[in-house]
Amino acid sequence: MIKAILFDLDNTLIDFMTMKRKCCEAAVDAMIAAGLDVKRKTAMKVLFGLYKEYGIEHKEIFQKLLIKLKGRINYRVMAHGIVAYRKLKESYLAPYPGAVSILMILKRKYKLAIISDAPAINAWLRLVTMDIDKFFDVVITSADVRKNKTHAAGFKAALRMLKVKPEEALMIGDRIQRDIKTAKKLGIKTCYARYGERCLGKKPAKKGESGADFEINDIRDLLNLKILR
Repeated sequence: MIKAILFDLDNTLIDFMTMKRKCCEAAVDAMIAAGLDVKRKTAMKVLFGLYKEYGIEHKEIFQKLLIKLKGRINYRVMAHGIVAYRKLKESYLAPYPGAVSILMILKRKYKLAIISDAPAINAWLRLVTMDIDKFFDVVITSADVRKNKTHAAGFKAALRMLKVKPEEALMIGDRIQRDIKTAKKLGIKTCYARYGERCLGKKPAKKGESGADFEINDIRDLLNLKILR
């Protein structure tokens, strides 16, 4: 019997990559308006190339972007980009449609947890901004266990804190290598969030090939899983 549900955060509860791209577009447009002589398409390509190299949460990405494009940092231009990014981020960050009502229903019966590879403060800021932090009994980030989700440390910590056995937990996530395979090795039931892969600009694994026990195309499909009825 399932007693706890473990959620990935980015692209499982929130459409992180769409938010990221929109914020980056706003930042690039603001920097161009402030005098950065580059085409938007070029700047976006370079920017996401840097994200791929340094990580999607890299704190000094706009510095690296300006150095890459112009060989130096124009702090006025960069400031315009940062302000535009932050303004849009505050207004754009939101759970997937139906996510809040799903959490409300699940919370009545199950213990809920977040297991995320996002930096701790970033994960908490997203949860608090969306006003969904109150639903979760446990939040585990890579900083808490010093390992990402290709390792079992975060999952083990969540199970220990929730006081449930692996077979009493269900993990929901969009990354097969991190969310599905690692959890399954521990004996945790798994659910592949196919919609999250689409948000990353990738094609989801073909139906039945994710290796997960269950698959959903929308977060609202969770309530239809037999294991949760």
